[in-house]
Amino acid sequence: MTAQARGLSRRLMLSRSAAVVGASSAGLLLPEIVRAQGNKLKVGFMLPYTGTFAQLGVAIENGVRMAIAEKGGKLGGREIEWVKVDDESEPSKGVENANKLVQRDKVDVLIGTVHSGVQMGIQRVARESGVLNIIPNAGVHAATRALCAPNVFRTSFTNSQPTSALGKPMMDKGLKRAVWITWKYAAGDEAFEGFKDSYTKAGGTIVKELGLPFPNVEPRRC
Repeated sequence: MTAQARGLSRRLMLSRSAAVVGASSAGLLLPEIVRAQGNKLKVGFMLPYTGTFAQLGVAIENGVRMAIAEKGGKLGGREIEWVKVDDESEPSKGVENANKLVQRDKVDVLIGTVHSGVQMGIQRVARESGVLNIIPNAGVHAATRALCAPNVFRTSFTNSQPTSALGKPMMDKGLKRAVWITWKYAAGDEAFEGFKDSYTKAGGTIVKELGLPFPNVEPRRC
């Protein structure tokens, strides 16, 4: 696909998204995929409600609901039907859970997720189905790089962006040697990529890289 064609495709999706989530209903035609599903707009949350990232999942849902409530509780003049799936921060269930929202529940918009590994499952389903996907947290690079799609939007960051900003300030403070420690999974690896690039270019030396197993913080029963 040429750059011109990609641009046209993305502009089309942007116009459709605006109709779904923000435009006045007066005088506007909603996308066929939305109008075909009745009067209510279906918004699906695929977020972690249990496990390590549960607090983030709840906070994201609360933020979305609050923003819409401040706009009168409707999108494009339409009532909203909410649907929720706990993604459990489990990448192996990513495709299955995303399909529950898209195929079973017929959502118009899928909001998720936090865990980068789970996002890869959502990415596959979003690309295949064309459903509008809004990424509120997961920073996995591929979602907006190699596997980008005109119906997938990121409202947060990529994993390497926050850490890319560390290199020069650390060197400016005379911090020339560093040890990197993080959870050993996709987000941790990509965060290290950003730090390593900026820090070594500024003249710093990474003495050691430590990767810790992803934690299990489920409460134990006595």
